[in-house]
Amino acid sequence: MLELDFRKRLKQFDLQAELELGMEIMAVVGPSGSGKTTLLNCIAGITQPDSGVIRLNEKTFYKTGERPLRIQDRRVGYLFQDYALFPHMTAGRNIRFGAGKEADAAHIAELTELLGIGGLLDSYPHQISGGEKQRVALARALAAKPDLLLLDEPFSALDDDTRSRCQQELLRIHNLWQVPVIFVTHSRQEAAKLAHRIVQVDRGRLNLINIEASL
Repeated sequence: MLELDFRKRLKQFDLQAELELGMEIMAVVGPSGSGKTTLLNCIAGITQPDSGVIRLNEKTFYKTGERPLRIQDRRVGYLFQDYALFPHMTAGRNIRFGAGKEADAAHIAELTELLGIGGLLDSYPHQISGGEKQRVALARALAAKPDLLLLDEPFSALDDDTRSRCQQELLRIHNLWQVPVIFVTHSRQEAAKLAHRIVQVDRGRLNLINIEASL
């Protein structure tokens, strides 16, 4: 269970996050600059809230007055919008980097087979397509066996066919591993297709919206 109850001051408004998430997929929608990526960054530990608490499965990531838990100790997989693959590393090395010192060769082999990227492991990012980069980045995010998966507009740069395939892969991974997933999207249709819940962020305020009404 992910528990959020925190506040973060932004330039024009406060981001106020108060929600709980079980083993679900939750979509976060809203206009640019509304606080969606800041929400993910606070959970991941890239940005720290100003006050409040962030907790996952009884592990406290952040609490007012206490030292925040280090990023590497949070067991959070994060797929960035631009994938953020290291250009000087092969796909295989990028994935193993995500696992850190605790790399599990069998787990990584399972991931590469599941995502269909076994033939790309010796290729560099500039040698593979956008959809292939997305799957490599997803494998890297999952390599450390995270307890939570965050995705920031993971499918926005893909063509329709590739986007559909990657969406199905995300659903399949969630069904297999049952971890909470939060993904940011500008597409209400994509949110309704993939998510159990949809939260709209509007100037830092989080509001649960009806999936059927969002279409």
